[in-house]
Amino acid sequence: MSIDVTDQTWLDSIFPASRTDAFFEALFGGAEDGAYDIRLTCRRNGDDRLEMAFDLHQRPGRCLRCSLTYGLPNVFQRHPVLDVAGVAQALAQAKGWKAMHWDLGATEDHGKQLHCIPFTVYKDGA
Repeated sequence: MSIDVTDQTWLDSIFPASRTDAFFEALFGGAEDGAYDIRLTCRRNGDDRLEMAFDLHQRPGRCLRCSLTYGLPNVFQRHPVLDVAGVAQALAQAKGWKAMHWDLGATEDHGKQLHCIPFTVYKDGA
């Protein structure tokens, strides 16, 4: 059975909304201090590359621009709760890729309610 990596329901299953609260719990000692919710989305599904994003949606009453989102790619890369490497592996497996590598781009500002961290997974080898 083939998995559609663009299906938002499936993406939400490999990166559930609950991971945002767990991330803020680990980072701040409480989820209530988080300024945004994180959602994995697909931008482009290619044969050799998946262009994804971690969308940061402002929480009500919080300031997304004040939450230092520009340093997040470095945090996301290493944080065990977010497990970006595991997410990349799940995406590669869904595509049937034997090997892959991934990277995170610089935070994109799409207004006061949405920032995005580009997340690209590349197929390795033939």
